[in-house]
Amino acid sequence: MFASLDVLHLTAQTGVMIETLCELGAQVQWSSSNPLSTQDHVAAALVKNGISIYAWKDEIEEEKLWCIDQTIYFPDGQPLNAILDDGCVLTRFIHEKYPHLTRFMHGISEETTAGTTQLRILFNNNKLKVPVINVNDSVTKSKFDNYYGCGESLIDGIKRATDVKTCFDY
Repeated sequence: MFASLDVLHLTAQTGVMIETLCELGAQVQWSSSNPLSTQDHVAAALVKNGISIYAWKDEIEEEKLWCIDQTIYFPDGQPLNAILDDGCVLTRFIHEKYPHLTRFMHGISEETTAGTTQLRILFNNNKLKVPVINVNDSVTKSKFDNYYGCGESLIDGIKRATDVKTCFDY
């Protein structure tokens, strides 16, 4: 089973991604990378569907860190093993506060240029302990998202995570 903790904007689009990951068999817990973009109605709908969401609009920094901390371990005590990150928030959090959990991690995907800059610093200082996919450098991101601005990096992430072919592959 794929277990993930995600720190991306909590919007309708990421809500669909969360539901998709769950339908594909992932165990997902979520906190938001940006409390200003959190859509409370999306969070409420996901919680109603049994998904652990720790995010609300306008949470302060202390609350944001509390939310992230709540999602490190699943209810059965199992730690996260994958991260979908935005801005290297969770990656830094894990490496600084829970470095012993990096051995359980299969990988990280980073969504932003700012995050990849932070990852390069960790890597150059020999402190990055988990493999990372830089979503900004994916072909799908440059061919679709950068051109159309429609978030097609999500498709690339799901394809990589599930090894599923899409109509774009034919």
